[in-house]
Amino acid sequence: MVEIVHAAALFATPLLVAAVGELVVERAGMVNIGIEGMMLAGALAAWVANGCWGPAWGLIAAVMAAAALVGLFALATLVFAADQIVTGTGINLLAFGATALAYKQINPAMADRVIIAIDPVWMMAAALALLAMAWAYLRLTRSGLELIAIGEAPEAADAAGVAVNGRKFLALLFGAACAGLAGAYLSTMRVRGFVENATEGQGFLALAIVIFGRWHAGGILAAGLFFGVVRAMANTLETHGGYAEGTLQLFKMLPYAVSLLALAGVAGRSGAPAALGRAYVRE
Repeated sequence: MVEIVHAAALFATPLLVAAVGELVVERAGMVNIGIEGMMLAGALAAWVANGCWGPAWGLIAAVMAAAALVGLFALATLVFAADQIVTGTGINLLAFGATALAYKQINPAMADRVIIAIDPVWMMAAALALLAMAWAYLRLTRSGLELIAIGEAPEAADAAGVAVNGRKFLALLFGAACAGLAGAYLSTMRVRGFVENATEGQGFLALAIVIFGRWHAGGILAAGLFFGVVRAMANTLETHGGYAEGTLQLFKMLPYAVSLLALAGVAGRSGAPAALGRAYVRE
């Protein structure tokens, strides 16, 4: 039991970190499905910077790599009012291709580098702290209530003097920073290394967790732990052996199947910001 709880926490941590960033983004009325690519870019950047300059620089590089991608996303969606889903898909494709190419070029030089692992417990604590801070920010502060207003009725928020697109950009930066840190966790905390497609769809799982958690910090925590437990159970079954391969594959597929149901709306849209995914162009 202790083994499963520990494994569940390890699997849930990057999902929760990425999901809390996406929560703030979606509360501002934006949908950033490019979170997967940002996690992947953060994982590669953290791995390289950690090997070259140390763990602190690894975390900084992860955040900067994700921020660079979200800058492109913000330019397309906030300045040119491009479709957020299409733009996010483009960001993912760009990240997949760029990280694969960079990895092939960098990997030989990284063979002699020593990656200094960071204890994942620190990121677990950070995930819980970020969730608590997000809850307090959105519920108890004027700035947080203004952000919610932007996601519900951007025209009204603008009329009240709130800088709608400026606040959306700040929310996107926060979401990218969380995605970058989640990526850094994958390459310098859970393991010490990087492989192509290291995220394995975890950015999409983070998106599903936000929906499954009904856009509330407490719901996100519960959903993230659920996904972590399912992954941990699949891992435990595979480690102990004696189970049919088909059974193991079903357990591994379960988080992704649940994410599809959530993203398809089976989990319901109750609690979703009214203006979610809608570009705001000031008249």
